[in-house]
Amino acid sequence: MPSTNGHGPKRAILYARVSTDEQARSGYSLAQQIEALRDYAAREGFEVLEEVSDPGQSGASLERPGMDRVRDLVTAGGVSVVLAQDRDRFAREPAYLYLLREEFAERGAALKALNDRGDETPEGQLTDGILDQIARFERLKTAERTRRGKQRRAREGKVIGNQKPNLGFRYDEGRNGLEVDEETMPVVREIFRVIGAEGQPIYAAKKELERHGISTPYGKRGWSHAYIRKIVQSDVYRPHTYDEIAPLVAPEVAARLDEEKRYGIWWWSRWNPEEQWIAVPVPDSGIPREWIDAARERIRDNARPQSSGLRFYELAGMAYCGCCGRQMARTTTKNNAGSRFFYYRCMRRWSDSKEACANGRSHSAPKTEAEVWNKVRAYLMSP
Repeated sequence: MPSTNGHGPKRAILYARVSTDEQARSGYSLAQQIEALRDYAAREGFEVLEEVSDPGQSGASLERPGMDRVRDLVTAGGVSVVLAQDRDRFAREPAYLYLLREEFAERGAALKALNDRGDETPEGQLTDGILDQIARFERLKTAERTRRGKQRRAREGKVIGNQKPNLGFRYDEGRNGLEVDEETMPVVREIFRVIGAEGQPIYAAKKELERHGISTPYGKRGWSHAYIRKIVQSDVYRPHTYDEIAPLVAPEVAARLDEEKRYGIWWWSRWNPEEQWIAVPVPDSGIPREWIDAARERIRDNARPQSSGLRFYELAGMAYCGCCGRQMARTTTKNNAGSRFFYYRCMRRWSDSKEACANGRSHSAPKTEAEVWNKVRAYLMSP
């Protein structure tokens, strides 16, 4: 293995990363990062083995195509240092930085960022560790300010336009409210007609949509029972009178409503206890309320449990797809003997859109969890 004590060749890998949010918000450039790293490598006399980029990848996980490539190159040997412009380009969590540093050190490679304040001495590593924790604190503060800002906007009667709008609606020009989408609302109306007016099951609505060749909002050919059930249960389609809406919203929001009209309810903060939900009025969907109430009654006793409720998934919220970076979904299958098998899989694997993921593999949940925790345990026991 090449020496890193100054008497042998110094070989470097240049690593750059930018998340989708950073690209959209500040134009944080991969090209700019690589250019800065090239200049540094030239000044310090490093031979650049490879330039690796991770476009559109979050630093909250180490499961990234570019980082996988870097780790493979370091494992193969001959790498003196892995360079990045900032420490948070490697990872945003101090624990991940520590794991990478230890992994690379075992193979004779160093982890270095241009904004490092310390050196390889214990004191220098302590300095960088403190700065990492300060940076993490700043990120948490920013996230909290963002959360509070969204909560304030919801209390002002504004929809938070950070996800795909409900089927049958679209965002208004300022993305502060919803408007009825006349092209897709008939699809929602058809669902309620079949289930509510005709009293048929979800399966009948599913087959009716597929018979007419109607794709889901996510580009899939087949409609899932869970998605149709979610539509039926959503208050955004159910018309409410002014007297029903007014007690749920702030007085200034109620003052802007027309007492003669009806409104749906878009809920913010539904992941919290019900008393913390925030109601945001949206335009009337135009679907008869009796259809909606009948549809809800029709499916009230036939809701199937989600696969995630059949076991505790230890990596829920922490497992990400190595191809597209999206959080892995939890799923289950059952064989002819009735035995269940549990997996993690990428949600984009069956998408018909341009964003479809090439990762078609389902990862056994018990096996994956055991492998992950064995590695974590090994690091903790032998730091």
